[in-house]
Amino acid sequence: MAEQSTQQPQELQQDTTHESAPPSGPPLTEQQRKMLFRLLRVAYPHDRFPDAPYERTAKQVEDAAEDIAALAEGLDALGEEFLAMDEAAATDALRAIDEQAFFRAIHSTTVVALYDDREVWDLLGYEGSSFDKGGYLERGFDDLDWLPDPRITESEESRVELVTDEGTR
Repeated sequence: MAEQSTQQPQELQQDTTHESAPPSGPPLTEQQRKMLFRLLRVAYPHDRFPDAPYERTAKQVEDAAEDIAALAEGLDALGEEFLAMDEAAATDALRAIDEQAFFRAIHSTTVVALYDDREVWDLLGYEGSSFDKGGYLERGFDDLDWLPDPRITESEESRVELVTDEGTR
């Protein structure tokens, strides 16, 4: 008979294949945190989002960084002028570094952390998973009020049928 596990369900869901390494350097400075926040605001622009989701995401980026020193160095390389740049110049500055490892690490954490934030879900109108609510079919899957009304009339154009009944016998 197989031995029963003593782990609780929430413990079984945790990835224990990689031990958490301690941070590889000192934490980010306040200036570097401001740079990271600005980077997130520019790279993931949403005018309707308040600061809180970006602040939580920045914290998750910092916590997830395997090499804090590399993250700090990359942020410092943007220069203090990055904080004062207009949106277009800041976007261009980020495009110039989008292939660098530190930026890819920020992106890989942010794309999950920012859009998995419940406050962001509310702002975007996402109701969450539909499975536990019986699916989308009877829950307004087509209630996108920002789309134009569909055309109801038939087109006047004649259509040429390319398949005949003879080809299906």
